Amino acid sequence: MDDAIRLPLARFYQREARHPHKPYLVQPLPGGRLQELSWAEVGEQARRAASWLRSRELAQGSRIAILSKNCAHWIVCDLAIWMAGHVSVPLYPNLTADSVRQVLAHAEAALLFVGKLDDWPGMAPGVPEGLVTVALPLHAEGEFAYQWDDLQRCAPIRDDPQPASDGLATIIYTSGTTGAPKGVMHSFGNLGFAASHAIELFAVGEADRLLSYLPLSHVAERMFVELASLYAGQTVYFAESLDTFLVDIRRARPTVIFGVPRIWTKLQMGVFNRTSAKRLDLLLKLPLIGPLVGRKVRAGLGLDAVRYALSGAAPVPEALLAWYQRLGLEVLEVYGMTENCGYSHVCRPGRYRAGWIGQSNPGVEVRVAAEGEVQVRSGATMQGYYKEPEKTAEVLTADGFLRTGDKGEQDGHGNLRLTGRIKEIFKTSKGKYVAPAPIENRLAVHSRIEQVCVVGDGLPQPLALCVLSEAGRQEAANGARGTLELSLLALLEEVNGRLDQHERLQGLVLVKDAWSVDNGFLTPTLKIKRGAVEGAYATQFVEWGGGDERVVWQQ
Repeated sequence: MDDAIRLPLARFYQREARHPHKPYLVQPLPGGRLQELSWAEVGEQARRAASWLRSRELAQGSRIAILSKNCAHWIVCDLAIWMAGHVSVPLYPNLTADSVRQVLAHAEAALLFVGKLDDWPGMAPGVPEGLVTVALPLHAEGEFAYQWDDLQRCAPIRDDPQPASDGLATIIYTSGTTGAPKGVMHSFGNLGFAASHAIELFAVGEADRLLSYLPLSHVAERMFVELASLYAGQTVYFAESLDTFLVDIRRARPTVIFGVPRIWTKLQMGVFNRTSAKRLDLLLKLPLIGPLVGRKVRAGLGLDAVRYALSGAAPVPEALLAWYQRLGLEVLEVYGMTENCGYSHVCRPGRYRAGWIGQSNPGVEVRVAAEGEVQVRSGATMQGYYKEPEKTAEVLTADGFLRTGDKGEQDGHGNLRLTGRIKEIFKTSKGKYVAPAPIENRLAVHSRIEQVCVVGDGLPQPLALCVLSEAGRQEAANGARGTLELSLLALLEEVNGRLDQHERLQGLVLVKDAWSVDNGFLTPTLKIKRGAVEGAYATQFVEWGGGDERVVWQQ
């Protein structure tokens, strides 16, 4: 088989043989210690775990679940599952017990690996009675049938299993933005196609370093960290916790980094908490001093060695991209879905065009359907939704294109711009349709707005529900509420001035509590659940939109 399209396990064996003693996974341990696993050590542990799994005599292709925050043994465990001839089913580490039960039952999981978790007591009731549990080396406190050391006492397998390209590798459950999570089935061929082509886009290799901190249960981190490391050979560093994130990123000094928009915003807010945004912008504009200041800020964030910075999962405000550009860091947008391994579009270095994502990836066909929906097809397109052929038929066309659900357009150079969601438009009481996403993106450029959701179904004019950033809440609490309101009013006037009459916002509503995964407003991938937001505040929409105030503070 041509080396460019070798499958994931074959790539691992190749790297294991090529540089067995090269550091592969670097894991922070309690007390400030570090565990460094070489490629050979990862292979040894994975083979022993695979031997133990084989001894269970499970049916080939059994679904084996992984429930853990990111850690080195998440990847070791995944490799072991594949070596044993089974299918890995990752679960988000911040699910409720009901969601844990739902996924494990739907996948018919035969075994569950449990690792680092913040609230295992709250999740444990969702594990079906009788399901065998295995604790990874770093794991939550609790009772488990087996420990990782039990598996490591087995003699390692001596063969190098080579799953077929069309063999099922993993079932990745969607985050449930629009309802119950669906199990996306990806073959080894899907993963191999996406990973092998993705590393062609950028000159990455064995000397590069990655930091793994977003959930490996999400397709983006799975591809960007786990699969990319198999195909390009990078060393992977792990973050210990949110509290130690800056320490972790400075230790890793990643050369390639992936983040979601909220992460990039939080890093920016962290800088603004230490220095005035106006003063920093002034310094960055100075001819000789500016580059030095930008380098110093990047070093403080642990980003001074970054060669490629990527952002995905949601649109990035143009002002945020421009701010990082002034620091000397070009953040490139990525577009993809769980259903295509996150492999669809990416902006190429030096080819950024404001408002546009970028070009399609190698091997990806793109078309915009008559109703404006972006549809894509490639070797990374899923096999379907697990046990749901009807839903599979709804999202895959007869000729194999994936219906993304996103409205968009392409320019003459193949750049893609998203203009909204096919199903996320709403109709005002005046009978006019409004797409909320583009309006939200314009509001999100404000440094004091952290989250925003535009609503308006059945209202005369839309409203924007906003959650202030920590800095914004502090300003309001410290007597600067009036100044903040003036700034937000200016933003409102600016945004409305660029909208059609029927789209213009009646006002901004500043809600009291931040939206999070814990309170049910965000998916595990930090996307806003529109239904949850609208359901929580719907009874107040008329009151908020009926007064003269343009900036309303929730009481």
